[in-house]
Amino acid sequence: MSNHPNDEIKSTLNKLNKLLGHRIRLGICVLLARHTALSFTRLKELLLETDGSLGAQLRKLEDEKYICVKKEFRNRRPVSWYSLTDHGREQLNQHLNALEQLMRP
Repeated sequence: MSNHPNDEIKSTLNKLNKLLGHRIRLGICVLLARHTALSFTRLKELLLETDGSLGAQLRKLEDEKYICVKKEFRNRRPVSWYSLTDHGREQLNQHLNALEQLMRP
């Protein structure tokens, strides 16, 4: 086994989460890590995304169990509330730790 610095970089790069490599999906998870839950509308405002784009990225995260959604009605209007799951938080932390490792001199 080699202790070459490039081997360490390759190993750390492999720890990066491909799902979180997308700017919007990473943004969603970071925002949800800071809040108990956020509505679709609030995520859309914060991330400056269209309904279709945001919906597609939320669906991918939900399919992989990174987030969960709770739907309810407020003033007769449907509201979707998104939360980060324990699995999603764990994956986000691993991804951010790998980024920190890569940035170390």
